[in-house]
Amino acid sequence: MSERMIITEGSGNVFADLGLPNAEERKTKAELAYQISTIITERGLTQTQAGDILGIEQPHVSNLVRGRLSGFSVERLMSFLTVLDRDVEIIVRPKIGRQPRGTIIVTQAHQ
Repeated sequence: MSERMIITEGSGNVFADLGLPNAEERKTKAELAYQISTIITERGLTQTQAGDILGIEQPHVSNLVRGRLSGFSVERLMSFLTVLDRDVEIIVRPKIGRQPRGTIIVTQAHQ
């Protein structure tokens, strides 16, 4: 006997799909933290070394790389990226598509 599955397409923001408050900010912070964590890993830095570079204590680096981001603002995460020798570019444009409001997208530029 064949059962029918109902599949619901996600919005592209798991935090919104779960109905969490401040979903757009949560998604942005998670994407920025991922970029920071990737740089730390690529450079082979310990959490203590990363903390020295970022100007934070090792336990805060641990929170950052583990996605515990409540103590970090979007602005602070962007400043960490600049300390890690990355340019952060903000582009404002009309929204694309039919979503009810604009979105924030974090991408890594490839050179």
